[in-house]
Amino acid sequence: MSTVTTPNGYTLDTSGRRVVVDPVTRIEGHMRCEVNVDQDNMIRNAVSTGTMWRGLEVIVKGRDPRDVWAFVERICGVCTGCHALASVRAVEDALNIKIPKNAYLIREMMAKTLQVHDHVVHFYHLHALDWVNPLNALKADPKATSVLQQTVSPNHPQSSPGYFRDIQSRIKKFVDSGQLGPFKNGYWSNPAYKLSPEADLMGVTHYLEALDMQREFVKVHTIFGGKNPHPNYLVGGVPCAINMDGDLAAGAPLNMERLEFVRSRIHEMVEFCRNVYVPDVIAIASFYKDWLYGGGLGAKSVMDYGDYAKVQYDKSTNQMPGGVILNGNWDEVFEVDPRDPAQVQEFVTHSWYTYPGQENKGLHPWDGITDPKFELGPNTKGTKTNIQEIDESAKYSWIKAPRWKGHAVEVGPLSRYTLAYAKKFPHQREQVDRGVAFFNQLAGTNLDAKAVLQTTIGRTLARALEAEYCADMMVDDWNDLIANIKAGDTATANMEKWDPSTWPKEAKGVATVSAPRGALGHWVRIKDGRIENYQAVVPTTWNGSPRDPAGNIGAFEASLMNTKMERPDEPVEILRTLHSFDPCLACSTHVMSEDGSELTRVKVR
Repeated sequence: MSTVTTPNGYTLDTSGRRVVVDPVTRIEGHMRCEVNVDQDNMIRNAVSTGTMWRGLEVIVKGRDPRDVWAFVERICGVCTGCHALASVRAVEDALNIKIPKNAYLIREMMAKTLQVHDHVVHFYHLHALDWVNPLNALKADPKATSVLQQTVSPNHPQSSPGYFRDIQSRIKKFVDSGQLGPFKNGYWSNPAYKLSPEADLMGVTHYLEALDMQREFVKVHTIFGGKNPHPNYLVGGVPCAINMDGDLAAGAPLNMERLEFVRSRIHEMVEFCRNVYVPDVIAIASFYKDWLYGGGLGAKSVMDYGDYAKVQYDKSTNQMPGGVILNGNWDEVFEVDPRDPAQVQEFVTHSWYTYPGQENKGLHPWDGITDPKFELGPNTKGTKTNIQEIDESAKYSWIKAPRWKGHAVEVGPLSRYTLAYAKKFPHQREQVDRGVAFFNQLAGTNLDAKAVLQTTIGRTLARALEAEYCADMMVDDWNDLIANIKAGDTATANMEKWDPSTWPKEAKGVATVSAPRGALGHWVRIKDGRIENYQAVVPTTWNGSPRDPAGNIGAFEASLMNTKMERPDEPVEILRTLHSFDPCLACSTHVMSEDGSELTRVKVR
């Protein structure tokens, strides 16, 4: 038994019952969480662990920097494309390559499509069942569900009693078959579920609608990038030519018909976010109006690099601001410089890596080391291949611990919307104020923006608002692209520095991206035309970080503190809060064998 107060203000008590949740995520299953609960089932200590090793930084060493995007894009199959975008931007930064305006606008639409697609899939198919009970939907009155739908979102056309009755019949046949599929293993009898049967029926109906819509959204990637997942990118621009008089012959995939197709998909994203996604999140949240906790670091210290410049290469025109807020002081926003070695640093004191001779030192990513060292602490229960209880006093995760000037911070849509609200960005403030007002109307409360945002529910709402905003911004991107083409500019790539003979002997670059899960950064060092060092500091590394040498806990762990559980053996409360981050451990973890041995070695010539 021990009690300790961390420098960032959390009191950790390791007495009480230990509860293990493994895996935590629905498809990215390499995350483990352990908590200690007291006699009142209140969480008093939390430990999050990434349980696999990735090692792509090692794989790309010695490779041609123009190829690296294709390797690092495979970090994840969900947030496909954002790592490729960060990679080509980092290499272009190192080699001082400027891309054409058309390429910039196409990349913007690809990135924002990913944002909308990823957020929709996450909410409906990875997170909603933490709040929505599909079995309870069988008790709903379809007519009352229709009334609820028209109250929540009067512009959504699919709202008739007959429509909901048909969906309910399909759910009943599904349940009666005994093959519950994605609805299997839920804690459906847990009193933590609060929705009315009508709200449950509406939620499950939109779960099914979203399955169809997300398939349509990513067709934007197939038009511009050739395929999805893992669309093609190119150092110097984009790999698709523009020929407005063309007939889709090889080498000329973009003509007016294809661009009109893209505009139709953008319109679908706008309509779905406005009429379904955002109203659903607010309606569901109103049934959980007492969930005013789970904010953790998101209620105190947040960070993002900023993104979506309206004017290419002019960060002052960023439509999503960057910065850092510390200790809940929204009146002071610090600037972020990813090039400054004193700002972004990664620590491995409690991670299964080693920094030879400097174990407790933070390293800037340009000087980062990816050297695995898998060893369990002396108080671990179990074995390397069957851990029963982790020892958080030692190394306990394959995730490193990034810090901004030594501070643990949360990243993600909640952080971006907190920064935008604090910096008084009008579009985001209007979205937040509108969302909070609708929440208060449905819930019968009178809460302000801080009270709603700094919670598990607020983290989920910020993600929905960001999807809505990205869809809206794409309308402008599409119009700007058409105007630029009409002005006679059809360039999509700058090949002036494609030949390595034009490169300096040594160069280094950095690029940042607003990835769906938060602030993403790639740092590259190039020497003699090859990758000398490469480091990716990804959003889930920030949020899922273990403790640092000073003892600060990360965002996952902080968010669970003092959460009351109905039934510790059915940890739906833990899932709700951790899923609200959209944790994607594939980004932050690595691959290894069961016993930690090296699987293969590849020599790069």
